[in-house]
Amino acid sequence: MIGVLLVDDQAVVRAGYRVLLEEAADIEVVGEASDGTSAVAAAARLRPDVICMDVRMPGGDGIAATRRIAAERDGELPAVLVVTTFDLDDYVFGALEAGAGGFILKDCEPEDLVHAVRRLADGEGLVDQAVTRRVIAEFSRRRKRPAPDPGAAELLTGRETEIVLLLARGMSNAEIARELFVEPSTVKSHLGRAMAKVGARDRVQTVVWAYRNGLVPD
Repeated sequence: MIGVLLVDDQAVVRAGYRVLLEEAADIEVVGEASDGTSAVAAAARLRPDVICMDVRMPGGDGIAATRRIAAERDGELPAVLVVTTFDLDDYVFGALEAGAGGFILKDCEPEDLVHAVRRLADGEGLVDQAVTRRVIAEFSRRRKRPAPDPGAAELLTGRETEIVLLLARGMSNAEIARELFVEPSTVKSHLGRAMAKVGARDRVQTVVWAYRNGLVPD
């Protein structure tokens, strides 16, 4: 069962999410919070698998809360799915850099929210498809990136690097498999090893790592 914590300052929104998610047999809403500060406390107390996190809230925004959860939580971290009305680069970048594993817009279809929760619970980061390639391209264009680790490229095998670079182009496991003429299970296996080596929790953070360390060319 996937345990989900709902974080939004509007009670009617949380109620709607609860109804949608609990219609799925494999998802249980374990708690709710109305601001970033209470979200951090609830995450520590309830230990959810996935947190559906709003961005703009009184009492601490979702990006700050995500950063605190990633920094303070001992053991396995929950996956944070940022759910917001704001299709803006600053929010996308802020959420991903704070440690969120995915990003989806509030006007998505109900089944997309359920699918996103399942994807994050399975360790597959998800950025809303409407903004995925733009976000990845913007990471590439940014000039002020932290100095890369000169030994970063040596952490991965040639095949792992190849898969991470295709992932950075916005490809799914199935698309990468077709590109490389291998099975999706092979892609998943290589990607899992790559993530473990670089200390990334999910696909999105693996892409962030690749950009930060210069594996993706400008």
